[in-house]
Amino acid sequence: MQTGFFYDEQTFWHGGGHYALTFPVAGLVQPLVSGGLPEAPETKRRFKNLLEVTGLSKELAMQSARPCTQDELARVHPLDFLNKFKEMSDSNGGELGLRTPFLKGGYEIAALSAGLSRAALEDVLTGKLKNAYALSRPPGHHCLPDWPNGFCLLNNLAIAIEAARAAQLAQRFVVIDWDVHHGNGTEHIFYERDDVLTISIHQDRNYPTNTGALADKGKGKGLGYNINIPLPAGAGHITYLEAMTRLVLPACEAFQPDVIIVACGFDAAIFDPLAHQLCTAETFREMTRLVRDTAERLCEGRLMMSHEGGYSEVYVPFCGHAVLEEMSGSALTAPDPMAQVVTARQPAATTTAFFSGLIDEMVKEHLG
Repeated sequence: MQTGFFYDEQTFWHGGGHYALTFPVAGLVQPLVSGGLPEAPETKRRFKNLLEVTGLSKELAMQSARPCTQDELARVHPLDFLNKFKEMSDSNGGELGLRTPFLKGGYEIAALSAGLSRAALEDVLTGKLKNAYALSRPPGHHCLPDWPNGFCLLNNLAIAIEAARAAQLAQRFVVIDWDVHHGNGTEHIFYERDDVLTISIHQDRNYPTNTGALADKGKGKGLGYNINIPLPAGAGHITYLEAMTRLVLPACEAFQPDVIIVACGFDAAIFDPLAHQLCTAETFREMTRLVRDTAERLCEGRLMMSHEGGYSEVYVPFCGHAVLEEMSGSALTAPDPMAQVVTARQPAATTTAFFSGLIDEMVKEHLG
């Protein structure tokens, strides 16, 4: 079986809004010549292009998918929200939440983005694919049921999970979110449920600044099924791998999922403009290897990833290529052109030891 790669050129056409980085253009904020929000198509398009240039795309099951229907979206998002979104999309576009602008036709593109994630998960669970990656755009992990935010218009992964549950393809899901920003939307949607274990590794108080706390563990039936791993700025390769091996993977082992899902953002990488972590392409390769091996041990290799953030047009493609190398087992590589530099910039041993002490406390908090 192959690794699937789900993408569609239409998703690269999503856009809208007058921003300079994350600031609305007004007053003394001058427009950018190169565009608006950092959530732009080039990082994703260049990722796909690198797969084609190295030849890795020829080893993958490259495909698109149908958009999600309103009924599929409504398992997560209220109809009044969806109807308002569609109404604005049919007109001239607009903005529904915080930093979530869209053009005319934006509803259909967002439904297509969710459809890529839905199809990727479905094909993994039905055995059509060994594992799969969805290059979804716009991203989804910040979106709450009725409030888009953080560039996310629909919650792609929640929609995919609910579609899989409705089709009785799986019952127990783990979502590992290693986007550098807290997965507040996914956490909120599943916060009171015990069939979805949500785990978020993120830079503490980056975005949102008021969610992602260590003490937020779920509520009601969901108590203990939400794990936040807030890391200080400056965490690098060693600390991220320690968080994976000491917190994330033991939690997966205890939960025994039917499938492992990754909200795969590359904005913890060293060159990202919206965060201050020091991960490298090798970090994402090693994290992928860890979750792939865990999926093989726990759930017959069922692993699906959905693209979230990552805003360095130059570096994201190398991080993404490393992930697909590990998922597919390909011998083709795209060597990190900045490997020497990013290795030299990793935290000193004393800093890493400090971060390790913080993880000690998190292990006590979450795993006892």
